[in-house]
Amino acid sequence: MNVPPPVVAWLKSEGYGPITGLHPVAGGCINNGARLSTHSGQSFFLKQNASAPETMFSREIEGLRALTVREGPRVPIPHLAGPDFLLLEDLNPAAPRGNYWESFGQQLAALHNHSGPNFGFESDNFIGSTPQSNPWMANGHEFFAKHRLGYQADLALQRGLIDRMDYRAVLALAAELPKLVPEQPASLLHGDLWSGNAIAGPNGEPAIIDPAAHYGWAEADLGMTMLFGGFPEAFYRSYEQARQLEAGWRGRLPIYNLYHLLNHVNLFGAGYLGQVRGILQQFG
Repeated sequence: MNVPPPVVAWLKSEGYGPITGLHPVAGGCINNGARLSTHSGQSFFLKQNASAPETMFSREIEGLRALTVREGPRVPIPHLAGPDFLLLEDLNPAAPRGNYWESFGQQLAALHNHSGPNFGFESDNFIGSTPQSNPWMANGHEFFAKHRLGYQADLALQRGLIDRMDYRAVLALAAELPKLVPEQPASLLHGDLWSGNAIAGPNGEPAIIDPAAHYGWAEADLGMTMLFGGFPEAFYRSYEQARQLEAGWRGRLPIYNLYHLLNHVNLFGAGYLGQVRGILQQFG
């Protein structure tokens, strides 16, 4: 793993001096990560992906800055991006403090309380390495139907990863969203909040990384937290104490997770198709 020349130049120009160590960090599904040590004693986190879409890392910077809100979870400070790299504050994760999950629930609720008049975001960005379409729309059901479920289904069909029956079932479910999902405000979301993107900061505090930020349904963020194992129940209790949820919210989570599972089909292949079909059957 080689450090991009712009990173070396930036570190020197900002007074951090030369790089004294490069330590790969495991865990990323899409990008390679490493912790950089510098002569100053300050460390940084470097993400790299030689095949990344050209604007992927610059869009991530926009998302990180949007998610940096008062009373929300900690977000790493972005420093520098190029077509194939992103240099971030090194959060240097520690062990979660004793009230980590309770604090995380409260802080995510505070993030979601930041709402806007429309669904979408200031620019299109990425969910993993898949483009994520974010045009501003006033109707949340239309936004999720077209730019979440429809977008992923179109992509999967074009790639031959789902068949016509699967495709029609996704569109049929999308058409039923107004009956299945209650009206919700357009909340500021992390957008890809699985357990790997929720870490403890240097003081054991809640922190979030690798966003697919946009304004959407808050329940969709909660859905992603449950997709791969779920967060502890203390997190959900704390969230619901801080921010009221509509009755039946847990039963709706598979609808939101269909977006992420279709994306996993597009990113990683047919191994996730069984879960996709299970949700389609559940709501079909």
